[in-house]
Order: sequence, then structure tokens, then C-alpha cells
Amino acid sequence: MFIQTEATPNPATLKFLPGREVLVGEPRDFRSPETAAISPLASGLFAISGVTGVFLGSDFISVTKDDTNWAHIKPAILGVIMDHFLSGKPVLAQGDANPVDFDEVDEFFEDEDKEMVEVIKELLATRVRPAVAMDGGDIIFKGYKEGTVFLHMQGACSGCPSSTATLKNGIENLLRHFVPGVEAVQQV
Repeated sequence: MFIQTEATPNPATLKFLPGREVLVGEPRDFRSPETAAISPLASGLFAISGVTGVFLGSDFISVTKDDTNWAHIKPAILGVIMDHFLSGKPVLAQGDANPVDFDEVDEFFEDEDKEMVEVIKELLATRVRPAVAMDGGDIIFKGYKEGTVFLHMQGACSGCPSSTATLKNGIENLLRHFVPGVEAVQQV
């Protein structure tokens, strides 16, 4: 098994591509060993000293580290990923294969903005999320209020130095162009 790695815009995060499907359905973002308990793969990665985050996408795994040097932990990460896929274990424990739809959790917007929110979500799904996934992350709609779209960034995007530029120069401009009424984008 050959696992490719790719740098992300976030220097604390690397993207690992095992050359096979990782997760069916919505991506999963784990920020602690406790939340990763539902995933044998994520739990194995958190067992490596220096790992602070694991993001599981459809065909990739993004791993975020503390100030540990990549040269010290990358071989262990590759080993855990390889061992996991060769073992045949599931990525998520039984019963967690159909996670909660994070797009519907804790959203806030006024009823009169429902049509606008649907357009925003469609643009995020078709134009933004695929591009963000290429960088090892994801972006989730959280709400809309008084002209401001609230988004949650996950994976490599969380804590990335260029995430503010991505939000302001990329996503905000896109939404302002296509959705009258959108004035700003804010990260939550």
C-alpha cells in the first residue's frame, strides 16, 4: 500500500491519501482523543505524541500536529494509516456509519431568509467545499443573520494562517456576487 502525502496551506496539517475510500458520507473532524473514540483510525492517530487533530474526508485523512517536527511523527502516522487499512477494521465503529448531518446541526437564520440560505448552501456545496477539501479541510454553514454568513472551518482549514484570506477574499466575494443581501462572512 502506497500512501501519498500533500502539504496544506496550514503548516501544522498534512493531508494523507491512502489511494482508497476513507469515509462515506459527511466528513468527520476530531479535535481530541475523546471525540475520536468512535473511530479506530482516528484513535490510533491520536495515540501518536504530537497529534492534535484528525479530519477524515472521503478519500483523505488530514492530521494536525503541535510544534513537533513532521520528520519525527510522519513515519508513525503513515504506519498507523497503513496498519489500519490492511487490518480491515472499519473507519468508524459500528453504529456510527451514518453520522449526524452536520449541515443541519445548530443552524440559525430567520424563516424569511430560507430561500437565500438554500442558495448559500448550494454554492458552498458545489463551489467551496470541493476546493477546500483539496486543501485537506471542510467548511460548514452555521447561520445567516443581518447580511452575515457564519461558517465553521474544519480539518486543515481550522487554525490555518490563510483561512481569513480564504474567507474574506474567496468565499465572501463569491457569496456577495451570487447572493444579493450577503454583506460579510464570519468564521465561528
